[in-house]
Amino acid sequence: MFLVLAIAVEVVGTSLLKATEGFTRFWPTAGVLIAYTLAFVFMAQSVKEVPVGVAYAMWSGLGTAAIVAIGAVFLGEPLSVQKVIGVGLVIAGVVVLNLGGASH
Repeated sequence: MFLVLAIAVEVVGTSLLKATEGFTRFWPTAGVLIAYTLAFVFMAQSVKEVPVGVAYAMWSGLGTAAIVAIGAVFLGEPLSVQKVIGVGLVIAGVVVLNLGGASH
């Protein structure tokens, strides 16, 4: 559960980065800093149970996939075949780690 929370708040923080306008806007900047702080707190809790390599791969991989989707749907960023293939490979890597590498 902590890993899911870490991924979720990291995605929120990353989604707010553009709104900070280079950390010149207070509230979006505060949101980013709070979200990233919470992400690390939750990540630290998750690695008590999940191997750090697997947790980090899931955190970065699923977070990347979510950000690409958010960028395409809400921020009007282009979604190319290369992006879709790349995200698919990232997700495949997370699945492989969970199937074979997640044991302690």
